[in-house]
Amino acid sequence: MNEKVQRAEITTKPALYRLAGMEEVRVVPDIVYRSNDSGMLTMDVYYPPNSLPAGARPAVILVVGYSDVAAEAKVGCKFKEMESLISWARLIAASGMAAITYANGEAEPDFHFLFQHVRQNGPALGIDAERIGLWATSGNSPLALSALLKNSELDVKCAAFLYPFLLDLDGTTVVAEASKVYKFVNRCAGKLIDDLSLSIPLLIARAGQDEFPHLNQTIDRFIARALLRNLPVTLLNHAGGPHAFDLLQESEATRATIRQVLEFLGSYLAP
Repeated sequence: MNEKVQRAEITTKPALYRLAGMEEVRVVPDIVYRSNDSGMLTMDVYYPPNSLPAGARPAVILVVGYSDVAAEAKVGCKFKEMESLISWARLIAASGMAAITYANGEAEPDFHFLFQHVRQNGPALGIDAERIGLWATSGNSPLALSALLKNSELDVKCAAFLYPFLLDLDGTTVVAEASKVYKFVNRCAGKLIDDLSLSIPLLIARAGQDEFPHLNQTIDRFIARALLRNLPVTLLNHAGGPHAFDLLQESEATRATIRQVLEFLGSYLAP
């Protein structure tokens, strides 16, 4: 029998920002979104305080670009059980939107199953299926970014990325190499800025002191190309922030960045 892996410290760290109403958020856990021979996969939906399921709220999916099987083996829990995602989901819900976290077996197909489940069952879930946004961090970001490709079947209204791996441009291989090492899905391998939709607003929160080699250079190239293409991109530069600053650096700059991420999502998902 395999021994349960002790939870890594990083999985116990919540976002370093609080909003009134976070503790009053209503959580409906373990809703089945996919069932097959391997078992059932579930999602947790966080609703704004005092809201009813039929309230048709816009929703933000917190995208996972890694397999939960690998995550449990390495850090001792699924992504939706991490305090970082729980606290961000509560922040999003306290800001007036629904937030969705989920378990997966395989990152890419299960993300698509989840998205389509939410779209098809929006009324029953109390979610406006026409107003779905994405949130992702670090190595989760390439999978989320793939939903913004011109040929994507997913109808996304906006997306927010924190200290993200995005695209390898100008012959660089930073994202591809990180994907091999850290085992996240690099769904946008080989894609260019021209492959992205011109109409989906995206926000990038850059960690100015990011420790991952050359990660910020990939973000800088992405921003430069996005501006040349006149994409609707917003850049937040947390100049003193390390990777995962929202969990690791208690500062007004961190709090301000988190506030701006929430405001961005709310502004594009509001009716």
